[in-house]
Formats: sequence, C-alpha cells, structure tokens
Amino acid sequence: MLKKAGLLTTALSLGVVLAACGGDDNNNSAGENVDPDDVSADDLEPQEWRMVTEETEGQVQMVYAEEFADTLNELSDGQITLDVYGFGELGSEVDQVEQLSTNIIEFAVISPGFTGTLVPEGNLFALQFLFPDDLRLAQDILDESEAINSTLRDKYEEHSITPLAFWTEGAMQWTGNSPLRTPEDFDGFQMRTQESPLILRSYEAYDANPTAMSWGELYTGLQQGQVEGQENPLFFIEDANFHEVQDHLTISNHNMYVTMTTVNTEFYNGLDDATRAIVDEAVEQMRDRAFEIQEEQNEGALDRIEEATDTPTEVYELTEEEREMFRERAIPVRDFYRENEGDDAAEILDTLLDEMEEMME
Repeated sequence: MLKKAGLLTTALSLGVVLAACGGDDNNNSAGENVDPDDVSADDLEPQEWRMVTEETEGQVQMVYAEEFADTLNELSDGQITLDVYGFGELGSEVDQVEQLSTNIIEFAVISPGFTGTLVPEGNLFALQFLFPDDLRLAQDILDESEAINSTLRDKYEEHSITPLAFWTEGAMQWTGNSPLRTPEDFDGFQMRTQESPLILRSYEAYDANPTAMSWGELYTGLQQGQVEGQENPLFFIEDANFHEVQDHLTISNHNMYVTMTTVNTEFYNGLDDATRAIVDEAVEQMRDRAFEIQEEQNEGALDRIEEATDTPTEVYELTEEEREMFRERAIPVRDFYRENEGDDAAEILDTLLDEMEEMME
C-alpha cells in the first residue's frame, strides 16, 4: 500500500534525474506534532535563510522558490525570510550541491540529474517510459511512493540532504532536425544527452548515437548540426529557443523532469518544533501549486511554439502504439540501472514498479 509522503526537498549530484533522501523518523515527526495554526510570531525567532535553484528568473523552479519563500514568510508572520538565488548566482550546479550538503545554504531546488554521482540510485528518474504519461498520476506516485520517499530519501540523507518533496517540472519531449516517431527514426541519430551512462544506454537502445554536450553549447550545437536533437520539458525548449533551430517537436512524454525541494539535514533536524512545523506546512501548501506552475508554463510554451510562424516547427504527438515500440526497447535498460546505479538500486526500482502496479489497478 502506498503511503502519503511527508515532505521532500531537492537533492544533488552529477548524473541524470531526480532522487531523495530519508531522515530520522523521530526528528521528522517532531515538527508534525505542532499545528502551524497554533504557532504565533512570539513562538519563533527571526531567521533569514537561503535557497538556491538550478534555473533563472521566470522559469519553473524560480517561480516555485519565490512562492515558497512568500509562504514561509506568511506562515511565520514575517519572522522567516528566505532569500532565493537563481542559477549561477552561487556557483555551478556542483557548487550548489556542495553548499547544501555542508549547510552553507539551507534550502535548494535540485534535480537528481545533478546528484547522480553522489546518489547513483537517484538516476532512477532517467529511465525512459517508466512512469505513466498521465502527469497527474505520475505526480501522485512521486508523492506517495515509499521507494522514493523512504528508501531513496535515506540515500540522500547519508550526504546531509533531506528531500522534502519530489515534483515534476513537466514531461520530457524530443526535438530534432528530422521526424522522431519510431525507434527506427533514431538509427544513427546524433542525440544530445547529459554526461550519464544510463542516459547514453537509453538512446543506444534505440540505435541512436548519443552525444554528451553541455547545456551552454547546445543551441550552437543544434544550429551547426554537431548534434541533431535533444530532450527537455516544453517550457525549457521554448525558453532556450531550441525550436528556432529544430524543425520537428515530438510530444513523446517518454519521461518527466523531476526535481526536489531539499534542505540540509542537520539544519532541518536542529530546528525547534514550531519552526519545523512552519517549514513542513509550507512544503505541503506548495505541492499542488508546483504542479500548476509547470502545467501553466508547459502549456503556454507549446502554444507559443505552434504560433511561431517565423520559425515554424512541426509538432507531432506519439500514438500509444508508437509509444509501445519505444517502451519495448527501453525496458531492458532497467537492468543496467539495477546493476550499476548503487547498492539499493534494484530494491528501489522493483519496489516502485510494484507500487505503480498497485496504484494503477
């Protein structure tokens, strides 16, 4: 039976997608014994904390972080101030992970894709055609899975990172300079990927030629034909103008981009009950709002891409039959995850599969 997960936050490391860590049940439950409605400003010490994200102003993570900061401030009657920093303001993604784990910063929104070398089990979220393409159902799984919110969370807490929430920034889609509708369309196709063995293996399963390339080089790489395609959520494709240099957009929903709301473990466990209750309540209040933010941004991005007559892009949505062809190629890659992505990878994946089967009955 799936249990409703308490709170999760964002994690860190170089790898593929998202993940989370676990905490001491006694510490985590302490704040839950306090009703935030019963907490007054007199119960709290004025505090100023910092939160860093992987994205820039106006993008999903930043909108979330700014609203999370406002929620904390409101719930604490102005006693808690959370300063939000965008990508690059406090260093690289690697720097941000280190700053969080060493309590230089208290909070972060981080995707497991940047924590994969630290917590290889977090590369779970890079597996294609694992989650249902119904994004609302997929988010429910992120909220309720014990494999994610207990076992995986514990792995993060070994590195002083406590995920308070796992949430999606939207489904991943493909762009290409040629149509991408069947696995055969990927034969020899130069697909840009992150520097991740699991992601490379995923595209090799389609007989593609995956090519690792940094994000900063990607637009030029697509423009000059060094790579022929890439994957990202719609809001990011449109914001980065990748549709300007790609003729085809495939609504594949082959994966979802997962991120985490995270907090330094020692900092979180050291909060008094009243303050921790405020943090926990802010996370809970932002759960549905996080889904709304990504939904608004991704739907708006698709509309703008379709309406961009100066850079026309053919948009095609995979049929269920076409998705099944890709899924058949993707399933064997799960064994690579089980065997290569950490001591607890097999347990996490197999438990998650059982949970999803039960939830979708």
